Amino acid sequence: MRKSLQLQAEMTQEFGTCVFDVTLDCEDGAPVGGEVEHAALVTELALTTTAATPDARIAVRVHPVDHPSFEADMAHVAGRAGRVLTHIMVPKVETVADVALAQAALLAAGAPDLPLHVLIESPAAVHRAFDIAAHPRVQSISFGLMDFVSAHGGAIPADGMGIQGQFTHPLVLRAKIEIASACHAHGKVPSHCVVTEFKNTEAMRMAAQKAARELGYTRMWSIHPDQIRPILEAMAPSEAQIDQASDIILAAQNAQWAPISHAGQLHDRASYRFFWQLLERAHHTGRRVPSEIQLFFTGYGKKADLVS
Repeated sequence: MRKSLQLQAEMTQEFGTCVFDVTLDCEDGAPVGGEVEHAALVTELALTTTAATPDARIAVRVHPVDHPSFEADMAHVAGRAGRVLTHIMVPKVETVADVALAQAALLAAGAPDLPLHVLIESPAAVHRAFDIAAHPRVQSISFGLMDFVSAHGGAIPADGMGIQGQFTHPLVLRAKIEIASACHAHGKVPSHCVVTEFKNTEAMRMAAQKAARELGYTRMWSIHPDQIRPILEAMAPSEAQIDQASDIILAAQNAQWAPISHAGQLHDRASYRFFWQLLERAHHTGRRVPSEIQLFFTGYGKKADLVS
């Protein structure tokens, strides 16, 4: 955990912005019988890190809502560190009722504004993805690949968890598409699952590109430091895309957001929203944007001024 936070600090300095979150894990990270001590450890780590580095982005994954340690996790972690965390991650969410339980635990812990990120990990949960995404406290949905495949009792072969099978097996692919679609329908962030082949950088790059370009995911989990840069590269716009978006947004601004012609194509507020979102993604992934565009992110301009 400390190595991950140190890497986050180093890459924040390199890119000029924090380009990935660190999720401290209570679910799989805590030894059986040591759940209370582990919750205390991650809480103190979050508090000390953010005290020294206020722009650090730290989250905590607690136990599932039906686990005996869930309420204690939420009371301690959200109660003590809720003010410095970016979100709480809740695994194995099955229904909207599970989200309601997590929200109630946040309220009881005195963290009423802390967002929830949820992991969907079963066929039934995928079926309810749109309802879960509609909950106002849910900010992001992640796909739990390994548990999803295991939940099928052997009906999906083991390679459905691998780098190839997770993009070709119909049931796995359908689940990914359902989750991404549910998130976009309700303005939430879809987060793609892990790739376990962490030593294969090219495979990681391919997976991240497929997730971003073909399946609509705008966020992705890593399980090893070597996976972070390929994910950033896949999720970030290219220089050519940034230049095109910048030209269109600046021309639109000069035209008072009336329709314009650019490179022989008509653009209006619908495409302005698309290109502004592309520039936002560039900014959040630490990519260079023209100085005139950078002003929009430093207080000179506001998103509300750009699109409606």
